Amino acid sequence: MAFQAFELERWQSDYEQTVDVNLADSSVRGARISEVLGREEWERFLALELGYPEVNGTELLRHLVTHLYPSAATANVLVTVGGAEANQLVCQTLLEPGDRVIVMEPGYRQVSGLAAGLGCQVVPFPLDPDEGWRPVLERLEHEAKAGAKLIYVVNPNNPTGTVLSPHEMQLVTEIADRTGAWLVADEVYRGAELWTDEETPTFWNQYERVVAVNSLSKAYGLAGLRIGWAVAPASLVGPLWRRHEYAVISAAGPSMRLAELALDPATRPRVLARQRKLSRSGWDMVAAWLAANPGLVSCVTPAATAIAFVRYHLDLDSVAVAHAIRKQASVLVAPGAYLGADRHLRITHGVGRERVEKGLEGIGRVLRALGGRGETG
Repeated sequence: MAFQAFELERWQSDYEQTVDVNLADSSVRGARISEVLGREEWERFLALELGYPEVNGTELLRHLVTHLYPSAATANVLVTVGGAEANQLVCQTLLEPGDRVIVMEPGYRQVSGLAAGLGCQVVPFPLDPDEGWRPVLERLEHEAKAGAKLIYVVNPNNPTGTVLSPHEMQLVTEIADRTGAWLVADEVYRGAELWTDEETPTFWNQYERVVAVNSLSKAYGLAGLRIGWAVAPASLVGPLWRRHEYAVISAAGPSMRLAELALDPATRPRVLARQRKLSRSGWDMVAAWLAANPGLVSCVTPAATAIAFVRYHLDLDSVAVAHAIRKQASVLVAPGAYLGADRHLRITHGVGRERVEKGLEGIGRVLRALGGRGETG
């Protein structure tokens, strides 16, 4: 099948090192190792032998992951190189040419691209911006009735910050159950809620054909570890594991040790609190910027994540607008077209006041110039 480039990631790879301010990422400013390790842990970390680690993830790490999923056992967990590898393994294992795959949009389009590259028919079901980015479940049911091998949801959602209600989650699960589709839930933003400390429920254990994907990159601010996992029926973990061996053999041993510490019940609340503080402070800056630019930009207030999916009110496509912002303000944002909703920009705000304020000033300046309201510098 023809390879399909991942447009969003290609955009970031091409340009993130060429700008003064990068607001195209989707997580908070990365935590330092010292924010995870204490003095005693540091000594043990330095003593770690750099041999091959357990290929499917250390026993301790898989055990700690099970704490996040009702009734999960270590046999249900495969540790991967980020959530990205987990998604890829799931697609390679479950999908065949001609399968019908239904994906939530706007959304992170990795599964869409992987499925298309495998020769599948990819069909979106939308989040409605006029209803605060709520899911159009009638559309999901309509598309699923035509047949579906896999339904993919991102909850909390990237880029809109939508969190599905328990009722919406139940309806999604019932639709998957009626059609026999696999339900793949990308839950990397669990723990990144903006207005509550209560974590978004997982889809795991709500249906026998659920795969829950997660990582330490977003809610934990530990993207550099490249640690993720898939939680799946034990009968599926084995085939995922076999493909994992082909791709990477295993995740890195030092990264898994740091992941064990991050998920330790004594450390995890502190790591999540750091991310939430950055996210909430960042959203306050975005909200003030939106209020200062009425008629130019708007945004549905997200329930979670450190990203704002901003609508700009100009008759220009988002790739062209993002290029203008990059060239004229040296600020990188993610075009909404690469996430399934044009005339929007994805802007991260959990990276510290100085970067966010500088970035927003540049974005606003370029948008005003594009709209004939001012000059770019």
